[in-house]
Amino acid sequence: MNILVIGNGGREHALCWKMRQSSLCDQIFVAPGNAGTSLIAENVPIGINDFDALGKFCLEKDVDLVVVGPEGPLVNGIRDFFEQNALLKNILMVGPGKIGAQLEGSKDFSKQFMIRHHVPTAKARTFNASNLTEAFDYISTCKPPIVLKADGLAAGKGVIISLSQGEAKAVIKEMLVNKKFGEASSKVLIEEFLNGIEVSVFVLTDGKDYVILPEAKDYKRIGEGDLGLNTGGMGAVSPVSFATPSFMKKIEERVVKPTIEGLIQEGIDYKGFIFVGIMNVGGEPFVIEYNARMGDPETQAVMPRIKNDFVDLLAAAAKGDLKGKQVEIDAHHAVTVALVSGGYPGEYKTGKSIVGLEKDVDALIFHAGTKKQNNNVLTDGGRVLAITGKGNSLEEARAQVYETAAQVYWDGLYYRKDIGQDLMNYKG
Repeated sequence: MNILVIGNGGREHALCWKMRQSSLCDQIFVAPGNAGTSLIAENVPIGINDFDALGKFCLEKDVDLVVVGPEGPLVNGIRDFFEQNALLKNILMVGPGKIGAQLEGSKDFSKQFMIRHHVPTAKARTFNASNLTEAFDYISTCKPPIVLKADGLAAGKGVIISLSQGEAKAVIKEMLVNKKFGEASSKVLIEEFLNGIEVSVFVLTDGKDYVILPEAKDYKRIGEGDLGLNTGGMGAVSPVSFATPSFMKKIEERVVKPTIEGLIQEGIDYKGFIFVGIMNVGGEPFVIEYNARMGDPETQAVMPRIKNDFVDLLAAAAKGDLKGKQVEIDAHHAVTVALVSGGYPGEYKTGKSIVGLEKDVDALIFHAGTKKQNNNVLTDGGRVLAITGKGNSLEEARAQVYETAAQVYWDGLYYRKDIGQDLMNYKG
């Protein structure tokens, strides 16, 4: 199969790395890709939302399968664009249409979907700028901490936890009136705070049947000890110690099955990934969010643990043929650490030369925000690299990832040194 992967981050590099191992894989193209994907695939200089150019490229190169990495093209309707074109409609695609992608593209849509289908989730109400007074009144009835979520896409940064009612009122005004997150915060959910520990669960579905991929725990805050600003993700661990077989069974019965059945009931033909953000509250699962694609950097920790031919699974999902498929999971542990530009998630500089990538290391190095220039690899984003260590234990995987991270350098490099540490002695 000729495969086109859309995106340019660490998630897409990890997907390409996994697909490259498949006997079904002929050529992999990545649009637009990065310095890392260029080592195992052919980068194509087409923007992720340039559907016309992506479609023409698929026809020129006889692409059989399109795998959409980021949420933007899904929310903007790339599947709908392909399906409405007579020449493109038979190309297999992993990723939902515009309506299904609202599970991620609109927090309000996804919350109402959960309520309709009795998926356990936090209580919430949605407000816009025209009913700011009602929002203030509602906040006055809420017990802090109070969660405020921008309705639309905000690059993983649209959730703010306020520690007092006064702070929550100031924040919601900034979001709704001052458009802190642009159009993404034209509507804001005020949500009950759930006290627990998070786990990310990944489902691949063909719209009727599904498989559950290895779970992961990600680390969103920039600072060690989970302090500071939210980021796109500073690291991930898989497996997750508290995601026991009995807990995962609860997630499947109470969350995954009702979600798939809900999509079927509402006539939403969904072929792709569903990322379910779960809060473990005293051993009970509550959904905090859906995403319509794989997570980043969780993908970099999950892919090395899948033993299957991954292209076979993806093609089966895209064809509506997942029934009877099983995911084989490697028992080893994976720890992923994001190496980021100084200043991220605020302002940062790019174009810094990366040293140490040529060294022979045991860990996997996935590129995120990188580009090639005159045989040099330069930083080209906030999250620059994602390094994944593997081992027979969490301790071994952590040792490997940090040993490799210490060998890479660029001016302003920063990474958290405590990824996975909280799970070392987790008692629940």
